[in-house]
Amino acid sequence: MKPSLVAKIAQMAAALEVSGYPKPGNVHRTQNFHDMSFEDFIISAIVIGDTMHEAARRGARLKDELDFSPIKIGNLILNAIKETRQWVSTNTNLGIVMLLTPLASAAGMITEKDLQGLRETVNRIMLQTTPQDAVDLYEAISIAQPGGMGKQDQFDVNDEESKTKIIKEKVTLFDVLKLSSSWDLIARELTSSMPITFNIGFPTFKETYKKADMNAAVVQTFLTILSNFQDTLIQRQHGKEAAVKVTNEAMEILNKGGILTGQGLKALKSLDKKLQKRGINPGTTADLTASSIMVGLIDYYWDKIE
Repeated sequence: MKPSLVAKIAQMAAALEVSGYPKPGNVHRTQNFHDMSFEDFIISAIVIGDTMHEAARRGARLKDELDFSPIKIGNLILNAIKETRQWVSTNTNLGIVMLLTPLASAAGMITEKDLQGLRETVNRIMLQTTPQDAVDLYEAISIAQPGGMGKQDQFDVNDEESKTKIIKEKVTLFDVLKLSSSWDLIARELTSSMPITFNIGFPTFKETYKKADMNAAVVQTFLTILSNFQDTLIQRQHGKEAAVKVTNEAMEILNKGGILTGQGLKALKSLDKKLQKRGINPGTTADLTASSIMVGLIDYYWDKIE
């Protein structure tokens, strides 16, 4: 896929994700947070375009090679976060950038519509990351300053010595994400061949878009992911019990039809108000929704745009 097309799709995925209404607990087109606005997310979606283009370009250049490490996924993530921080003052897209960057590189490699091949290529890219990729990710995290990270016993992102240890002990980006995979869904997604994106999110997005509009497809995808997986941002910030409760509430709404029925839509709006009031944000689910949308758009636009 052409790098220019991949970049546009990545930008669209990020913009469409935040535009989805009503995604319970998230910033969306009718809801800001006290420290970040809907417009901050739209700006962030636009400014990652150059990095996504470069990610796809590097992928295209290496498509016939065995070694994918020169893609430098960590460097690309860091560049996207640096670029974002020049335009907005808070963390709007670290998780999205982490998920969309390897997808963009893999999309740049594939020359025919092959979503299984896309998925396998993402996995190969992640498996062939380097210690420098890990250090660059840590730098990106330091700049983005995401909430709820906490302290870890091994290679803590808040410990400056971690970067030195990573290089000395030859710990790759894949390795550090694997260490985080038990408590972070994005880390788990990137170290297990993106099962939520490809098995849950993308099929939901595709099927919903066949019978409803884009907003419905986005929200139904978000709701389906949330109903199947406890959001790890909620878990870190509010505890496991809160995360379980939100997942159960999402499942109840999905059983009512989600956004596709009047009853489901009413319940979605009610849950949104409740989560907003309590400051509970399923942010990890939003990131996974963006990656699901990106795969959906790759699938949809493959033969439609030259």
